[in-house]
Amino acid sequence: MSSVAPPPLRDEGTRSQVIVAGAAAGLVSRFCIAPLDVLKIRLQLQYHSLSDPLSSPAPSRKPLGVLQVARNILQHEGITGFWKGNVPAEGLYLSYGAVQFWAYRTTTQGLNTLSDAVQRDYGRAIPGTAMSFVAGAAAGTAATTATYPLDLLRTRFAAQGPERVYPSLLSSLRSITQLEGPSGFFRGLGAGIGQIVPYMGLFFSLYEALKPILADTALPFGSGDAVAGVTASVLAKSAVFPLDTVRKRLQVQGPTRTKYVGGQRMPVYERGVIKTLGMIVKHEGARGLYRGLSVSLVKAAPASAVTMWTYERVLGE
Repeated sequence: MSSVAPPPLRDEGTRSQVIVAGAAAGLVSRFCIAPLDVLKIRLQLQYHSLSDPLSSPAPSRKPLGVLQVARNILQHEGITGFWKGNVPAEGLYLSYGAVQFWAYRTTTQGLNTLSDAVQRDYGRAIPGTAMSFVAGAAAGTAATTATYPLDLLRTRFAAQGPERVYPSLLSSLRSITQLEGPSGFFRGLGAGIGQIVPYMGLFFSLYEALKPILADTALPFGSGDAVAGVTASVLAKSAVFPLDTVRKRLQVQGPTRTKYVGGQRMPVYERGVIKTLGMIVKHEGARGLYRGLSVSLVKAAPASAVTMWTYERVLGE
């Protein structure tokens, strides 16, 4: 007895329209959440050893909170300190959004074709939620790998204190190439992919599941796209946040490690993701993996809402 095939995943616009929509969504989103991104990175890079209290920042000997980090940035680096790393970050969000939505649409088309074939031959289609998960994971992997050097540069510039490690974007490219080689641009990529696969898979599957439910919700923006994007992002972000912390710690490893804010106290991590996870838990406790989560969730809400709302509006033009 054959089951009723689920409705195919939504397929709107031409491929070029999808790329433009994704890029525009990424740029608008990045502009809105840049200060929160810098705060999150600074919090994640704080090293606080439970066995060596003297490793913590003076005078409290405890990890600094959000307000303390924000106050330090404002006092010592000025208001522009909240936008450190914004140039590579804008390039990251521009290209990431374009690659992500292009890959999502392309994978979705292929999965719909496969589902139709399975339905025809076996009388049972691939569940829509499963297709959303696979498409989201594939899109996240492609976008993360293609744009990872920009992600690493964004982290390193955001981690710079009053004394710059790299005077300019060009100097950072030259320095990393000379001191670390091409592989230096991909430090922590394993953690990035390990994070983004479940994150994007969960995000898109939750988004596609929530959007029909919230379609008739009356909101100032005119639809439930924003609420669906916020909810999906917060749930998915919380699940994979420890890997995001590992990625940030690995991205600042190398010959310039001690020059970043908090880098003098941070140990040298093995490049393996599992070993780094173990070291953080051993020396800082499980809480060390979630430092900056509150800022990340606050950032995720407006970022995802703006991203998905912009994406839908651009496609609707």
